[in-house]
Amino acid sequence: MNDIKILKNEIIKYGQLAEAKNLTPGVSGNISARCGENILITSSGSANGYLSEEDFALIDINGNIVEGDKKPSSEKLLHCEFYKIRKDVNYIIHMHSPYLSAFASAGIALDEPVMAENVFYFGKIPLAEYGLPSSIDLVEKTSKYFSEYNAVLMANHGFIVGDKTIHDAFLKLTLAESYAQVVLNAKLLGGAKLLSDAQVDEILKLRKKL
Repeated sequence: MNDIKILKNEIIKYGQLAEAKNLTPGVSGNISARCGENILITSSGSANGYLSEEDFALIDINGNIVEGDKKPSSEKLLHCEFYKIRKDVNYIIHMHSPYLSAFASAGIALDEPVMAENVFYFGKIPLAEYGLPSSIDLVEKTSKYFSEYNAVLMANHGFIVGDKTIHDAFLKLTLAESYAQVVLNAKLLGGAKLLSDAQVDEILKLRKKL
């Protein structure tokens, strides 16, 4: 029970940080964490920025409720599939932050080498085809990217990112949101000057060394 309490407090903290940075409007999005063989996930209808210890559900890896009477997020199966595919991922954040959601809604992947830092941390941020929120179709169209990418845009929907710690997942969320804003601003200025293939290779080689 102590582990669950620690995980809840972590998620509550980072939900509040996301709210402070305008990354989680209204009751959109959800956050989860591995909890032994199970998954702790925010409940349906909860607001990430205003979570309490009651706003969670404990489910198994297939999305079945393990304990409690709270209904888990409708995106529970998307989280489950991410955890199944990526054993190194312990936390998942799915949010509809404004700039990332703008690219998702425009059907534009963040896959061009605009900034060295983003090539280093993401390589690319692909765009999954549209699937009805909470549907198996959405899970299938999005999860095919999880084996290669930590972060994925979902067409006309939002953004999902997973990592080893919630701190790292949150930092990738903020980095990706800032990246989307930079790319949009660069387009307004006539378009970004892309890094060359050779420069990208140098960055990827550096990533392997560190």
